[in-house]
Amino acid sequence: MSQCATSSTAAPVSEPAAQPVQIVPRKAVLNSHGCGGDCTDPNFDNGRWPRSKVLALFNLPFNDLLWQAQQVHRQHWDANEIEHATLLSVKTGGCPEDCGYCPQSASYDTGVEASKLMSPEQVREAVVAARDAGASRFCMGAAWRAPKDRDIEKVAELIGVIKEEGLEACCTLGMLTDTQAQALKDAGLDYYNHNLDTAPELYGDIITTRDMQDRLDTLAHVRNASIKVCSGGIVGMGETREGRAGLIAQLANLPTYPESVPINDLVRVPGTPLADTPQLDPLEFVRTIAVARITMPTARVRLSAGRQQMSEAVQALCFLAGANSIFYGDKLLTTGNPEFDKDQALMAKLGLKSGKAVTAKAQAA
Repeated sequence: MSQCATSSTAAPVSEPAAQPVQIVPRKAVLNSHGCGGDCTDPNFDNGRWPRSKVLALFNLPFNDLLWQAQQVHRQHWDANEIEHATLLSVKTGGCPEDCGYCPQSASYDTGVEASKLMSPEQVREAVVAARDAGASRFCMGAAWRAPKDRDIEKVAELIGVIKEEGLEACCTLGMLTDTQAQALKDAGLDYYNHNLDTAPELYGDIITTRDMQDRLDTLAHVRNASIKVCSGGIVGMGETREGRAGLIAQLANLPTYPESVPINDLVRVPGTPLADTPQLDPLEFVRTIAVARITMPTARVRLSAGRQQMSEAVQALCFLAGANSIFYGDKLLTTGNPEFDKDQALMAKLGLKSGKAVTAKAQAA
């Protein structure tokens, strides 16, 4: 097994060399991928985007980075089109996982109460409202570690509701088996969300109830079922710039990088271990968007959680850096999101239009 060092030959990092915040005790004998197995290429030196090159992008002068990202973006996308997706928690709270950022974990007292799975009638009402507001994709989240087969049967019915109303369907339900992924595909699911969360070597600092390999296995099952992958991560959890480079490198070097890449700015929820984590510099968040765009040109890069705390100027820079998708609606699972009217006003100010469910120009040609 190789060593799990994350050293790089890239230019020196301009931010202070802070150590990652350790939230929970590390598991024993973990490698760089957080899986406890063989680790043959921790820095992706033989991948499309070696970690050193990803970090070198992060370290570019800000204007040069955004210029490069904008050029890549325009090669593959309409630069003034933003996909609008809506996210609904169809089963909230009571999750047995101990993710340090999540208010739905049963391990933390955050005021979030556990609920049962929503009915098809309740979901249809939300889907119709989202469609009428201009959303083209409807995402359902359920706070499970891993659904049972009987849960998959119920979710399949909810997917049918979304498809009947003419929207793309996405789910995030936790870890899946190969047969469960196939059942969701058969129900009409278009996308499955399963974020990698953070850099491989930092994973055990944030979560102890599963390993990175659990996540990678689920993504493989989703791919094998011919479902499109939605996978990104969260920044601002105390990681360094190299940690952010590690997250993007892992995503960009998946056998096929995700079609949809949500980049979340940590929402600090009282009661979670990460509630007091210092705020990430907004321009560092913009850099993360730009590097995701350059390394994954045909992916939808989604400006995701944390947008409520961003100024209009920061959001505009994110769109300039290559973000071309947002979550639409005043709530994301259990945390806030900008109000519909504010988003409409921002889109108008920037001359942006709502993009429907289309692929990148290079893929559609």
